[in-house]
Amino acid sequence: MAQLPKPRAVIFDWDNTLVDTWPIIHEALAATFAEMQVPLWTLAQTQARVRKSMRDSFPEIFGEDWQKAGEIYQRHYRANHLKKLTALPLAAEVLEAVHKRGIYNVIVSNKKGPGLRLEVDHMGWRPLLNKIVSADDAARDKPHPDPVHLVFEESGIVPAADVWFIGDSEIDLECAKNTGCTAILYGTLAKNHPDYTASHYQGFPYHAHVHGHDETLKLLARY
Repeated sequence: MAQLPKPRAVIFDWDNTLVDTWPIIHEALAATFAEMQVPLWTLAQTQARVRKSMRDSFPEIFGEDWQKAGEIYQRHYRANHLKKLTALPLAAEVLEAVHKRGIYNVIVSNKKGPGLRLEVDHMGWRPLLNKIVSADDAARDKPHPDPVHLVFEESGIVPAADVWFIGDSEIDLECAKNTGCTAILYGTLAKNHPDYTASHYQGFPYHAHVHGHDETLKLLARY
């Protein structure tokens, strides 16, 4: 794995970077599509297409009815998410390792705030984090730089190469690029994409690729 700058801060994406939410997201989307009479997606399509925040993605799918669809989705998602939410292997250990090193530890997610914060608390991880920024907290959501600037307000930290940005999608890589952070691609799904290479994913560069959090721990152990 690449030699990275010693981290002053680490930004984590949430969904499918720290917790496995694909089954919950897919189930809620399927229920929403059924009620809105929109053709259903396969799980693979959901994994390929769910990237942007609701306010950015739902208008593209549902047009003028996107807010109604959003209410349906949130109702179905929140009916099951805490019962089905699971941590990705070694995610807790990674958060603990960052926390123990005194590294500023934050989440920047395109998930809506109430659901995100419920999930963080359900996992018992709030004490390990300095700050959480969710969809709609900033003027614009990832991949725009606004939520990254917001998460570091009053911290004295300026986004730069000594901030690691760990996420599973091109949205995270693009946001890292837009803020000058060190991009770390998480997970195995990217390797199935035709635009994946050893240095780029869907056109956006990354500085390291961790396939699981055992590799994230190995990166942290260097510092």
